[in-house]
Amino acid sequence: MTTPPFDSLYRHGFARVAVAVPRVRVADPAYNAEETLALARRAAADGAVLTVFPELGLSAYSCDDLFHQDALDDAVDAALTRLVAESAGIDTVLIVGAPVRDQGRLFNCGIAICRGRVLGAAPKSYLPNYREFYEKRQFAAARENLSGTVTIAGQRVPFGADLLFTATNLEGFTFHLEICEDGWVPLPPSGYAALAGATVLVNLSASNIVIGKAEYRRALCTSHSARFLAAYLYSAAGHGESTTDLAWDGQALVCENGELLAEGERFGDHPRLVTADVDLRRLAADRLRTTSFADNVHDHRERLSALRRVDVDLPVPSGAVELRREIPRFPYVPADPAARNERCAEVHHIQIEGLSTRLRATGLQRLVIGVSGGLDSTQALLVAAGTMDRLGLPRTNVLAYTMPGFATSARTRTDAHRLMAALGVTANEIDIRPSATQMLRDLNHPAAEGVPQYDVTYENVQAGERTSHLFRLANQHGALVVGTGDLSELALGWCTFGVGDHMAHYSVNASVPKTLIKYLIAWAAERERFGAAASEVLESILRTEISPELVPSDDQDSEGPGQSSEAVVGPYELQDFHLYYLLRFGYRPSRIAYLARHAWADPARGAWPDLIPADQRNAYDLPAIKHWLAEFLRRFVQTSQFKRSTLPNAPKVGSGGSLSPRGDWRAPSDASAAAWLDELARNVP
Repeated sequence: MTTPPFDSLYRHGFARVAVAVPRVRVADPAYNAEETLALARRAAADGAVLTVFPELGLSAYSCDDLFHQDALDDAVDAALTRLVAESAGIDTVLIVGAPVRDQGRLFNCGIAICRGRVLGAAPKSYLPNYREFYEKRQFAAARENLSGTVTIAGQRVPFGADLLFTATNLEGFTFHLEICEDGWVPLPPSGYAALAGATVLVNLSASNIVIGKAEYRRALCTSHSARFLAAYLYSAAGHGESTTDLAWDGQALVCENGELLAEGERFGDHPRLVTADVDLRRLAADRLRTTSFADNVHDHRERLSALRRVDVDLPVPSGAVELRREIPRFPYVPADPAARNERCAEVHHIQIEGLSTRLRATGLQRLVIGVSGGLDSTQALLVAAGTMDRLGLPRTNVLAYTMPGFATSARTRTDAHRLMAALGVTANEIDIRPSATQMLRDLNHPAAEGVPQYDVTYENVQAGERTSHLFRLANQHGALVVGTGDLSELALGWCTFGVGDHMAHYSVNASVPKTLIKYLIAWAAERERFGAAASEVLESILRTEISPELVPSDDQDSEGPGQSSEAVVGPYELQDFHLYYLLRFGYRPSRIAYLARHAWADPARGAWPDLIPADQRNAYDLPAIKHWLAEFLRRFVQTSQFKRSTLPNAPKVGSGGSLSPRGDWRAPSDASAAAWLDELARNVP
């Protein structure tokens, strides 16, 4: 089997699928076959490996008693024979609907055809016989089938609703066929198919249109895809079906894990083709981690073990097929302003709920927090102030301290004092330089005598002094120390272990990534949740370089930080992207790099959160992504876990995960990153 190139979506666990809605003529299989072939060729040219057509599309659904006419039956057989023959030159699997006569009965079937071969046929399980539907008048249900095979276009092929079609050349691609009403019953056949391993659930439908039905279908298909952790493809009959008593809209849907990936135009009088790129590895990752999914498999193992499997060699394109699916640059931050505001409000309330509950549990009424004028301590201070408001306590019960060190800039120090004043907390300042100098002197460190040796000891003496002061202040005032460090720093190990910024009595930002913290602060500023004066300071803080401020600036005239965190650990916007896909899904590094390039290489592609001005919308090419991903992997897998193994309590805020050893992430502190780095080096050019 030829491996697709790095630039192909098929190399990285995606599959392009198509849903087709052709024009039909009632009881004219020859015409309908021609329309089907035309759309199938379009889908194949577009790189789709599977193309789904509507229920009974070769005959038309609305034939009524014409289904029992021999002439129509013969014409359907001829149309199927032609489809099978011509499919030899069409590189997509065709899923077509047709009536199939066998065992003295007529079955409403979905038929899978690939490169001149009929893979199998699935009869409809549930025949509606209510309101406008009278299918039992013409058809037999799958339960009436007495044979495991049927002859179609001269080929004896598997027959039954129990067929799973499994790709031999595309990992994770197994599809199952059900027909219209099958997807509307309480326990649809596709549910059992999903438990047995099907990831692509196909519904060939006719489904006439009435008011409100399109919305219901959309909800039904998206909910099926969510419940079954699968892709769900739906094609409804469209233009050309008989309008004697009914109308048809030709709704075409592709859903995945609760999300609508694509939907076609409804009520069109022309052929329509809708494509989407399904993420097979995301589905596999979710199924792997959702242990209740496996439990459900166990409970139905007898029925599932009876399902039959048909191997399929999919017509996977050998060349590059560009991914069309949008990959958000900021997976933790919705680009849509309304969704982003809703998320920020939810995170803010979760943080306050966690901290207020801890205060109630301890019986304490005061908080101690260090305020640097940077992003993390700003968000933590906002949460502390909001917690006092929630508990009906004065904000003066928040004891906030600036603790300038050897590299504290005038800008951050000023912003810290302005913010404390605007929030109405109790503001204090402790200069840690004398105590830090004394410790450096005790260590016989050259910096104590003015020698500019800015090593890790020099930096961590300052970080340790700050946290040590905060804990003793908490003892003195009967208070709780609020931790300020965020998820991104914990992932990268960008924190001082032990009595440093790694430790607190309770942390509020520990599962909030740096990219989201920016938007939480912006959200609070835009809404003036803490007053106009506070919002003005927050805007200034958002414009400040991210820095630990532990090493003095070379520029003596600079008022801002002289040290850049991102110059050492990488751009947070990119490292948060890497973190999300490694932590949430466990993807291999080459796939993360592929997704990152798709998201970040072209600034003009996809939506940007409006907080980022056009001139600050960064781009990262593949070499840069590979470099910073390697840095991330070394830090995350190999060098930083010991810090995360001893984290203080903190609330989990999102499904993207946390790094608490009591929550989403349990890992050895002495693991090697060699396997990840080797995979990255071997598979990313």
